[in-house]
Amino acid sequence: MNEMSLLRPAPVTHHFPRNRRSPGRARAAYREWAAAQELGPATVETGELILGELTANAVPAATGPGRWNEVRFALDQAALRVEVSDAGGGTPVVRVPKLLDGHGRVMVIVSTLADGRGVTVRPGQGKTVRAALKLSGPDPLTAY
Repeated sequence: MNEMSLLRPAPVTHHFPRNRRSPGRARAAYREWAAAQELGPATVETGELILGELTANAVPAATGPGRWNEVRFALDQAALRVEVSDAGGGTPVVRVPKLLDGHGRVMVIVSTLADGRGVTVRPGQGKTVRAALKLSGPDPLTAY
């Protein structure tokens, strides 16, 4: 199977506790899934970076009653989709952090790497942050 295949697997959802180990566990689950989908190296690496950033951002953001963050990834005919849901309030925004700021770069990174992104506020409490990567054209890490 290749990235342009007509058959796509069902979306995969994982739940991770709100702790510092969760981003690494989410990235490992994604790498395993992406390998099974035979995605190109650039798609795998970019998706992993986006997922890791969003998951790391969700750990401290989940200040509400939810004890778990939800991570979802899926393929459709045109894109890899990555979503991270948490129980935290507010929505992340793209801003220009100062050089010495210790945080504030997640959405800048996601906006730079993703072909699309968005945030959906969930009913009750929490939000889902999503990003999409197009699956068109040759993989720049393997094309000559």
